[in-house]
Amino acid sequence: MLKGKKILLGVTGSIAAYKAAILVRLLIKEGANVRVIITPMAKHFITPLTLATLSKNPILVDFFNPENGEWNSHISIGEWADLYLIVPASANTIAKMTYGVADNLLLTTYLSIRCPVMIAPAMDVDMYNHPSTQQNISILKARGNIIIEPATGELASGLEGKGRMEEPEKILQEVKNFFFNKNQLKDVKVLVTAGPTYEAIDPVRFIGNYSSGKMGYSIAEELALRGAKVFLISGPVNIALEHPNVKLIKVKSANEMYEECKKNFSQCNAAILAAAVADYRPVNSSEQKIKRKANNINIELTSNPDIAAYLGSIKKNQILAGFALETNEGIENAKKKLKSKNFDFIVLNMANEDGAGFMKDTNKITIIDNKNNIKNFQQKSKKEVAKDIVDTLYSLMNDNFLNIL
Repeated sequence: MLKGKKILLGVTGSIAAYKAAILVRLLIKEGANVRVIITPMAKHFITPLTLATLSKNPILVDFFNPENGEWNSHISIGEWADLYLIVPASANTIAKMTYGVADNLLLTTYLSIRCPVMIAPAMDVDMYNHPSTQQNISILKARGNIIIEPATGELASGLEGKGRMEEPEKILQEVKNFFFNKNQLKDVKVLVTAGPTYEAIDPVRFIGNYSSGKMGYSIAEELALRGAKVFLISGPVNIALEHPNVKLIKVKSANEMYEECKKNFSQCNAAILAAAVADYRPVNSSEQKIKRKANNINIELTSNPDIAAYLGSIKKNQILAGFALETNEGIENAKKKLKSKNFDFIVLNMANEDGAGFMKDTNKITIIDNKNNIKNFQQKSKKEVAKDIVDTLYSLMNDNFLNIL
Protein backbone atom coordinates (compact mmCIF):
# COMPACT_ATOMS: atom_id res chain seq x y z
CA MET A 1 0.00 0.00 0.00
CA LEU A 2 2.94 2.35 0.64
CA LYS A 3 4.99 1.21 -2.34
CA GLY A 4 7.16 4.03 -3.60
CA LYS A 5 6.18 6.45 -0.84
CA LYS A 6 9.09 8.46 0.54
CA ILE A 7 8.87 8.69 4.29
CA LEU A 8 11.28 10.71 6.39
CA LEU A 9 11.33 9.46 9.98
CA GLY A 10 12.50 11.75 12.76
CA VAL A 11 13.48 10.14 16.07
CA THR A 12 13.93 12.22 19.23
CA GLY A 13 15.34 11.50 22.69
CA SER A 14 12.67 9.40 24.36
CA ILE A 15 12.57 5.97 25.97
CA ALA A 16 10.01 5.12 23.27
CA ALA A 17 12.70 5.51 20.59
CA TYR A 18 13.09 1.73 20.45
CA LYS A 19 9.66 1.57 18.85
CA ALA A 20 11.02 3.54 15.91
CA ALA A 21 12.97 0.46 14.85
CA ILE A 22 9.77 -1.58 14.73
CA LEU A 23 8.04 1.17 12.76
CA VAL A 24 10.86 1.37 10.22
CA ARG A 25 10.63 -2.36 9.61
CA LEU A 26 6.85 -2.17 9.15
CA LEU A 27 7.15 0.73 6.71
CA ILE A 28 9.80 -1.09 4.67
CA LYS A 29 7.62 -4.22 4.52
CA GLU A 30 4.82 -2.06 3.09
CA GLY A 31 7.12 -0.91 0.28
CA ALA A 32 8.01 2.55 1.56
CA ASN A 33 11.40 4.16 1.05
CA VAL A 34 12.51 5.30 4.52
CA ARG A 35 15.22 7.74 5.55
CA VAL A 36 15.87 8.50 9.21
CA ILE A 37 17.02 11.60 11.07
CA ILE A 38 17.77 11.25 14.76
CA THR A 39 18.64 13.90 17.31
CA PRO A 40 21.94 13.64 19.21
CA MET A 41 19.99 12.78 22.36
CA ALA A 42 18.16 9.95 20.56
CA LYS A 43 21.50 8.12 20.13
CA HIS A 44 21.40 7.41 23.86
CA PHE A 45 18.20 5.39 23.38
CA ILE A 46 18.72 3.66 20.00
CA THR A 47 21.82 3.21 17.87
CA PRO A 48 22.13 4.70 14.37
CA LEU A 49 23.43 1.31 13.18
CA THR A 50 20.13 -0.38 14.09
CA LEU A 51 18.07 2.17 12.18
CA ALA A 52 20.47 2.21 9.23
CA THR A 53 20.32 -1.57 8.92
CA LEU A 54 16.52 -1.64 9.02
CA SER A 55 15.94 1.36 6.73
CA LYS A 56 18.71 0.38 4.28
CA ASN A 57 19.80 4.02 4.24
CA PRO A 58 22.49 5.97 6.12
CA ILE A 59 21.21 7.70 9.26
CA LEU A 60 21.40 11.48 9.47
CA VAL A 61 22.37 13.03 12.80
CA ASP A 62 24.53 16.11 12.29
CA PHE A 63 24.56 19.01 9.86
CA PHE A 64 27.71 17.62 8.26
CA ASN A 65 29.86 14.52 8.28
CA PRO A 66 32.82 15.26 10.60
CA GLU A 67 34.96 12.73 8.72
CA ASN A 68 34.92 14.48 5.34
CA GLY A 69 32.90 17.68 5.83
CA GLU A 70 30.08 16.50 3.55
CA TRP A 71 26.99 18.67 4.16
CA ASN A 72 23.63 17.15 5.06
CA SER A 73 21.25 19.60 3.39
CA HIS A 74 18.01 19.93 5.32
CA ILE A 75 16.52 21.57 2.22
CA SER A 76 17.11 18.62 -0.10
CA ILE A 77 16.05 16.15 2.59
CA GLY A 78 12.75 18.00 3.01
CA GLU A 79 12.18 18.19 -0.75
CA TRP A 80 12.64 14.41 -1.03
CA ALA A 81 9.93 13.36 1.42
CA ASP A 82 6.21 12.67 0.86
CA LEU A 83 5.64 12.58 4.62
CA TYR A 84 7.71 13.65 7.64
CA LEU A 85 6.91 11.30 10.52
CA ILE A 86 8.35 12.36 13.91
CA VAL A 87 8.20 9.29 16.14
CA PRO A 88 8.62 9.58 19.07
CA ALA A 89 8.26 13.31 19.59
CA SER A 90 9.46 14.43 23.02
CA ALA A 91 8.03 17.41 24.90
CA ASN A 92 11.30 19.24 24.27
CA THR A 93 11.18 18.73 20.50
CA ILE A 94 7.48 19.64 20.35
CA ALA A 95 8.23 22.91 22.15
CA LYS A 96 11.10 23.71 19.76
CA MET A 97 8.94 22.93 16.73
CA THR A 98 6.29 25.30 18.07
CA TYR A 99 8.65 28.24 18.51
CA GLY A 100 10.95 27.70 15.54
CA VAL A 101 14.10 26.63 17.39
CA ALA A 102 16.51 25.07 14.91
CA ASP A 103 19.41 23.60 16.91
CA ASN A 104 19.62 20.18 15.27
CA LEU A 105 19.11 18.61 11.86
CA LEU A 106 15.70 17.20 12.69
CA LEU A 107 14.37 20.65 13.57
CA THR A 108 15.96 22.56 10.68
CA THR A 109 14.44 19.97 8.36
CA TYR A 110 11.05 20.47 10.01
CA LEU A 111 11.23 24.22 9.46
CA SER A 112 11.97 23.80 5.76
CA ILE A 113 9.77 20.76 5.02
CA ARG A 114 7.15 21.07 2.28
CA CYS A 115 5.32 17.80 2.79
CA PRO A 116 2.75 17.03 5.53
CA VAL A 117 4.08 16.32 9.03
CA MET A 118 2.78 13.62 11.38
CA ILE A 119 3.78 13.75 15.07
CA ALA A 120 3.51 11.00 17.70
CA PRO A 121 4.10 12.51 21.18
CA ALA A 122 5.72 10.38 23.88
CA MET A 123 6.36 11.56 27.44
CA ASP A 124 5.31 11.17 31.06
CA VAL A 125 1.69 11.87 31.92
CA ASP A 126 2.40 15.08 33.85
CA MET A 127 4.56 16.45 31.04
CA TYR A 128 1.85 15.62 28.51
CA ASN A 129 -0.89 17.22 30.59
CA HIS A 130 1.11 20.36 31.39
CA PRO A 131 -0.63 23.45 29.95
CA SER A 132 2.47 24.44 27.97
CA THR A 133 2.66 21.05 26.24
CA GLN A 134 -1.05 21.06 25.49
CA GLN A 135 -0.80 24.57 24.10
CA ASN A 136 2.19 23.62 21.94
CA ILE A 137 0.35 20.61 20.53
CA SER A 138 -2.68 22.80 19.77
CA ILE A 139 -0.49 25.32 17.96
CA LEU A 140 1.19 22.62 15.87
CA LYS A 141 -2.20 21.14 15.01
CA ALA A 142 -3.50 24.58 14.02
CA ARG A 143 -0.62 24.88 11.57
CA GLY A 144 -1.74 21.70 9.83
CA ASN A 145 0.46 19.12 11.54
CA ILE A 146 -1.20 15.75 12.14
CA ILE A 147 -1.05 14.62 15.78
CA ILE A 148 -1.17 10.90 16.59
CA GLU A 149 -2.66 10.93 20.06
CA PRO A 150 -0.63 9.04 22.67
CA ALA A 151 -2.19 6.04 24.36
CA THR A 152 -3.08 5.64 28.02
CA GLY A 153 -1.18 3.00 29.94
CA GLU A 154 1.91 2.20 32.00
CA LEU A 155 4.72 4.69 31.49
CA ALA A 156 8.47 4.40 31.95
CA SER A 157 8.19 6.35 35.21
CA GLY A 158 5.93 3.67 36.62
CA LEU A 159 2.92 5.98 36.52
CA GLU A 160 -0.29 5.20 34.67
CA GLY A 161 -1.77 7.77 32.31
CA LYS A 162 -1.80 9.35 28.88
CA GLY A 163 1.56 9.93 27.24
CA ARG A 164 2.56 6.45 26.09
CA MET A 165 3.54 6.60 22.43
CA GLU A 166 1.02 4.86 20.21
CA GLU A 167 2.09 1.38 19.09
CA PRO A 168 3.98 1.10 15.76
CA GLU A 169 1.23 -1.00 14.18
CA LYS A 170 -1.33 1.73 14.84
CA ILE A 171 1.02 4.44 13.61
CA LEU A 172 1.50 2.42 10.42
CA GLN A 173 -2.28 2.35 9.99
CA GLU A 174 -2.41 6.12 10.47
CA VAL A 175 0.19 6.50 7.72
CA LYS A 176 -1.80 4.21 5.42
CA ASN A 177 -4.98 6.13 6.17
CA PHE A 178 -3.21 9.40 5.46
CA PHE A 179 -2.12 8.37 1.98
CA PHE A 180 -5.47 6.73 1.27
CA ASN A 181 -7.56 9.64 2.56
CA LYS A 182 -5.30 12.50 1.50
CA ASN A 183 -7.40 15.01 -0.46
CA GLN A 184 -10.26 12.49 -0.43
CA LEU A 185 -12.68 15.35 0.26
CA LYS A 186 -10.81 18.13 -1.51
CA ASP A 187 -13.18 20.87 -2.76
CA VAL A 188 -15.99 19.47 -0.57
CA LYS A 189 -17.62 21.91 1.86
CA VAL A 190 -19.21 20.52 5.01
CA LEU A 191 -21.17 22.29 7.73
CA VAL A 192 -20.73 20.80 11.21
CA THR A 193 -22.55 21.85 14.37
CA ALA A 194 -21.10 21.07 17.78
CA GLY A 195 -21.54 21.60 21.50
CA PRO A 196 -24.52 22.82 23.53
CA THR A 197 -26.61 25.96 23.22
CA TYR A 198 -27.28 28.30 26.14
CA GLU A 199 -30.70 29.91 26.46
CA ALA A 200 -30.53 32.94 28.76
CA ILE A 201 -32.81 33.25 31.77
CA ASP A 202 -31.02 36.39 32.94
CA PRO A 203 -27.45 37.73 32.53
CA VAL A 204 -25.99 35.00 34.78
CA ARG A 205 -28.27 31.98 34.33
CA PHE A 206 -29.21 29.86 31.35
CA ILE A 207 -30.87 26.64 30.21
CA GLY A 208 -28.25 24.29 28.76
CA ASN A 209 -27.08 20.70 28.64
CA TYR A 210 -23.99 18.59 29.30
CA SER A 211 -22.63 18.46 25.73
CA SER A 212 -18.85 18.93 25.67
CA GLY A 213 -18.56 19.38 21.89
CA LYS A 214 -15.91 16.64 21.64
CA MET A 215 -17.82 14.60 19.07
CA GLY A 216 -18.56 17.51 16.75
CA TYR A 217 -15.02 18.86 16.96
CA SER A 218 -13.58 15.41 16.23
CA ILE A 219 -15.79 15.19 13.13
CA ALA A 220 -14.69 18.64 11.98
CA GLU A 221 -11.03 17.75 12.46
CA GLU A 222 -11.37 14.45 10.57
CA LEU A 223 -13.09 16.20 7.67
CA ALA A 224 -10.33 18.82 7.57
CA LEU A 225 -7.62 16.14 7.56
CA ARG A 226 -9.24 14.65 4.47
CA GLY A 227 -9.14 17.96 2.66
CA ALA A 228 -12.68 19.24 3.22
CA LYS A 229 -13.47 22.89 3.90
CA VAL A 230 -15.37 22.85 7.20
CA PHE A 231 -17.79 25.42 8.59
CA LEU A 232 -17.82 24.54 12.30
CA ILE A 233 -20.73 26.24 14.05
CA SER A 234 -20.06 25.76 17.74
CA GLY A 235 -21.90 26.46 20.94
CA PRO A 236 -19.91 27.32 24.11
CA VAL A 237 -17.18 24.68 24.63
CA ASN A 238 -13.67 24.44 26.07
CA ILE A 239 -11.98 22.94 23.01
CA ALA A 240 -9.29 24.53 20.86
CA LEU A 241 -9.39 23.62 17.18
CA GLU A 242 -7.51 25.80 14.75
CA HIS A 243 -6.96 24.17 11.38
CA PRO A 244 -6.40 25.86 8.02
CA ASN A 245 -9.43 24.01 6.63
CA VAL A 246 -11.78 24.87 9.50
CA LYS A 247 -13.75 28.10 9.77
CA LEU A 248 -14.93 28.33 13.37
CA ILE A 249 -18.18 30.21 13.95
CA LYS A 250 -19.00 30.67 17.65
CA VAL A 251 -22.58 31.01 18.84
CA LYS A 252 -24.44 30.74 22.15
CA SER A 253 -28.15 30.29 21.59
CA ALA A 254 -30.19 28.02 19.36
CA ASN A 255 -31.43 31.04 17.43
CA GLU A 256 -27.86 32.12 16.72
CA MET A 257 -26.95 28.61 15.56
CA TYR A 258 -30.06 28.52 13.37
CA GLU A 259 -29.15 31.80 11.67
CA GLU A 260 -25.58 30.67 10.98
CA CYS A 261 -26.80 27.35 9.57
CA LYS A 262 -29.21 29.20 7.28
CA LYS A 263 -26.40 31.48 6.15
CA ASN A 264 -23.85 28.76 5.39
CA PHE A 265 -25.75 25.60 4.41
CA SER A 266 -26.50 26.64 0.82
CA GLN A 267 -22.81 26.74 -0.07
CA CYS A 268 -22.09 23.32 1.48
CA ASN A 269 -22.23 19.86 -0.04
CA ALA A 270 -23.11 18.22 3.27
CA ALA A 271 -23.92 18.91 6.91
CA ILE A 272 -23.40 16.84 10.04
CA LEU A 273 -25.46 18.11 12.95
CA ALA A 274 -23.69 16.99 16.12
CA ALA A 275 -24.74 19.89 18.37
CA ALA A 276 -27.09 19.35 21.31
CA VAL A 277 -29.48 22.19 20.55
CA ALA A 278 -31.94 23.25 23.25
CA ASP A 279 -35.54 22.56 22.22
CA TYR A 280 -36.91 25.42 24.30
CA ARG A 281 -35.93 28.88 25.54
CA PRO A 282 -37.49 31.27 28.07
CA VAL A 283 -40.20 33.46 26.60
CA ASN A 284 -38.76 36.39 28.52
CA SER A 285 -35.11 36.82 29.43
CA SER A 286 -34.53 39.31 32.23
CA GLU A 287 -32.00 42.06 31.58
CA GLN A 288 -31.16 42.11 35.29
CA LYS A 289 -30.24 39.24 37.59
CA ILE A 290 -33.40 37.71 39.04
CA LYS A 291 -33.33 37.98 42.83
CA ARG A 292 -34.65 35.26 45.10
CA LYS A 293 -38.06 36.38 46.37
CA ALA A 294 -40.02 33.16 46.85
CA ASN A 295 -39.52 29.43 47.13
CA ASN A 296 -40.95 28.84 43.66
CA ILE A 297 -40.51 30.55 40.33
CA ASN A 298 -42.21 29.82 37.03
CA ILE A 299 -40.37 30.24 33.74
CA GLU A 300 -42.50 30.07 30.61
CA LEU A 301 -40.75 28.36 27.71
CA THR A 302 -41.24 28.56 23.97
CA SER A 303 -39.93 26.37 21.14
CA ASN A 304 -36.62 27.05 19.47
CA PRO A 305 -36.25 26.73 15.69
CA ASP A 306 -35.80 23.12 14.54
CA ILE A 307 -32.49 23.42 12.70
CA ALA A 308 -32.45 19.82 11.49
CA ALA A 309 -36.00 19.94 10.14
CA TYR A 310 -35.35 23.24 8.38
CA LEU A 311 -32.16 22.05 6.66
CA GLY A 312 -33.90 18.79 5.74
CA SER A 313 -36.69 20.76 4.06
CA ILE A 314 -34.40 22.92 1.90
CA LYS A 315 -31.55 20.55 1.02
CA LYS A 316 -30.81 20.13 -2.68
CA ASN A 317 -28.47 17.34 -3.74
CA GLN A 318 -26.81 17.60 -0.32
CA ILE A 319 -26.06 14.98 2.32
CA LEU A 320 -27.59 15.71 5.72
CA ALA A 321 -26.75 13.73 8.85
CA GLY A 322 -27.77 14.10 12.45
CA PHE A 323 -27.52 12.49 15.88
CA ALA A 324 -30.01 10.77 18.12
CA LEU A 325 -29.11 10.58 21.80
CA GLU A 326 -31.57 8.18 23.38
CA THR A 327 -32.17 6.44 26.71
CA ASN A 328 -34.68 3.84 25.50
CA GLU A 329 -36.01 2.31 22.25
CA GLY A 330 -32.97 3.71 20.49
CA ILE A 331 -33.35 2.15 17.04
CA GLU A 332 -37.06 2.91 16.82
CA ASN A 333 -36.64 6.53 17.93
CA ALA A 334 -33.64 7.08 15.67
CA LYS A 335 -35.55 5.80 12.64
CA LYS A 336 -38.42 8.20 13.39
CA LYS A 337 -35.99 11.11 13.62
CA LEU A 338 -34.19 10.00 10.45
CA LYS A 339 -37.46 10.23 8.53
CA SER A 340 -38.95 13.33 10.15
CA LYS A 341 -35.79 15.42 9.64
CA ASN A 342 -35.15 14.09 6.12
CA PHE A 343 -31.66 12.89 7.10
CA ASP A 344 -29.58 10.73 4.80
CA PHE A 345 -28.16 8.97 7.83
CA ILE A 346 -28.38 9.26 11.58
CA VAL A 347 -25.87 8.46 14.33
CA LEU A 348 -27.46 6.81 17.35
CA ASN A 349 -25.84 6.72 20.78
CA MET A 350 -27.39 5.68 24.06
CA ALA A 351 -26.89 8.08 26.95
CA ASN A 352 -27.21 5.34 29.56
CA GLU A 353 -24.46 3.10 28.13
CA ASP A 354 -21.00 3.17 29.69
CA GLY A 355 -18.51 5.10 27.57
CA ALA A 356 -21.16 6.86 25.46
CA GLY A 357 -22.97 10.18 25.45
CA PHE A 358 -22.02 13.56 26.90
CA MET A 359 -18.76 14.47 28.66
CA LYS A 360 -16.95 11.29 27.57
CA ASP A 361 -13.81 10.75 25.50
CA THR A 362 -15.35 7.63 23.97
CA ASN A 363 -18.58 6.81 22.21
CA LYS A 364 -20.48 3.76 21.00
CA ILE A 365 -22.65 4.36 17.97
CA THR A 366 -25.04 2.80 15.51
CA ILE A 367 -25.40 4.37 12.06
CA ILE A 368 -28.72 4.03 10.24
CA ASP A 369 -29.18 5.33 6.68
CA ASN A 370 -32.32 6.18 4.76
CA LYS A 371 -32.25 2.80 3.02
CA ASN A 372 -32.66 1.13 6.42
CA ASN A 373 -29.08 -0.14 6.54
CA ILE A 374 -28.00 -0.49 10.16
CA LYS A 375 -24.35 -0.73 11.21
CA ASN A 376 -23.24 -1.19 14.82
CA PHE A 377 -19.81 -0.10 16.00
CA GLN A 378 -17.78 -1.02 19.06
CA GLN A 379 -16.92 1.54 21.71
CA LYS A 380 -14.07 3.74 20.47
CA SER A 381 -12.47 7.09 21.13
CA LYS A 382 -14.47 9.93 19.67
CA LYS A 383 -11.66 10.58 17.20
CA GLU A 384 -12.03 7.02 15.90
CA VAL A 385 -15.82 7.34 15.87
CA ALA A 386 -15.42 10.50 13.77
CA LYS A 387 -13.58 8.44 11.16
CA ASP A 388 -16.49 5.98 10.95
CA ILE A 389 -18.94 8.86 10.51
CA VAL A 390 -16.85 10.58 7.82
CA ASP A 391 -16.38 7.22 6.06
CA THR A 392 -20.18 6.93 5.93
CA LEU A 393 -20.50 10.43 4.51
CA TYR A 394 -17.88 9.72 1.85
CA SER A 395 -19.56 6.45 0.90
CA LEU A 396 -22.94 8.15 0.47
CA MET A 397 -21.39 10.88 -1.64
CA ASN A 398 -19.98 8.24 -3.97
CA ASP A 399 -23.26 6.32 -4.05
CA ASN A 400 -25.18 9.47 -4.96
CA PHE A 401 -22.68 10.44 -7.66
CA LEU A 402 -22.42 13.96 -6.35
CA ASN A 403 -20.24 16.07 -8.61
CA ILE A 404 -18.03 17.21 -5.76
CA LEU A 405 -15.35 14.54 -5.45
